[in-house]
Amino acid sequence: MNPMRYGVLSFILLSILVLAGCTDKPAESEVKRLEGAIFGTFWMVSLADPVSDSRLTELRQGIQETLERVDWQMSTWKPESELMQLNAHPVGEWRPVSADLMRVLALSQEISAQSDGAFDITVGNLVNLWSFGPEQRPDSIPEPELLAARLETAGYQGLELDSEAGTARRQADFFIDLSGVAKGFGVDEVARYLAAEGLQNYLVNIGGDIVAAGQRAAEQSWRIGIELPHSGVQVAHHIIPVTNMSVATSGDYRNYFEVAGQRYSHTINPVTGWPIDHRVASVTVLAPENMDADAWATAMMVLGTEGLPLAETMGLRVLMLERQGEDWVTHLSSAMVDYLGEEKAQSLLQGG
Repeated sequence: MNPMRYGVLSFILLSILVLAGCTDKPAESEVKRLEGAIFGTFWMVSLADPVSDSRLTELRQGIQETLERVDWQMSTWKPESELMQLNAHPVGEWRPVSADLMRVLALSQEISAQSDGAFDITVGNLVNLWSFGPEQRPDSIPEPELLAARLETAGYQGLELDSEAGTARRQADFFIDLSGVAKGFGVDEVARYLAAEGLQNYLVNIGGDIVAAGQRAAEQSWRIGIELPHSGVQVAHHIIPVTNMSVATSGDYRNYFEVAGQRYSHTINPVTGWPIDHRVASVTVLAPENMDADAWATAMMVLGTEGLPLAETMGLRVLMLERQGEDWVTHLSSAMVDYLGEEKAQSLLQGG
């Protein structure tokens, strides 16, 4: 019998709680929904602006095309993707990259430096080694020698970018994995597409990464449910209003495997090469752009509560859920308290 047990690979840490039963005020117009699949997960767009059925068809096609473009640029599961071509390019040689890929690589490098390596896109070989990437290695704990070898080649400092020339190069044989930021970029791209199409009130959700623009209805903010980390059960523990803001959550309880009763998270600590091992179960970050929120949620998930001082220094809006025995403790950064307001923040801290 296989000693490993996998959790759900595609997890949803943020639930959309904006439909019937979630507000005391009646909606002034019907919220229309478009759905599809991308990045190995779902995408869903809720539109609060008046939109005809024919227009919905056009928008759905535009959204899908936007996401497929991002997927072909940044997927690690498509050998022909732009990212995989960069990974296959000879070490030390410059390779042209698109403006979109450069934007994501540059943002990733910036957050890597700011987080002192807690976020690092060069650890793809380690992700693969732990059986969470496209390499699909055997379901077992890696051999120490192999883990050490792959850890030695990783390191964001080895990725060089020339934004003026539009080129990038790897100075070591590491594997760039954008799974901690590309989905967020996809959310942002859909939001930019919808805005360019003249829409003002919408909510984009790709596998739990969200951007909320405008309102659901007059004087009604979009409302987001943050799931309490109970394995196998989705329960909204906190509900927060969001307007013109992106939301991303990173957690350790939907994507993992077990060996001899020990659970190993899909989130790899770039410093140690091992899955994270602390009591923080999920981190939610709010930011104007989702790729920032996505990357910072990963970094904060790696750091755990030790990352809270960094969140204060960087002015990040962070909500962290920490296990304490059978209970849960909520941590909020000062910027998150300022965003939510003191009354709502105190309600969350008290479990409301």
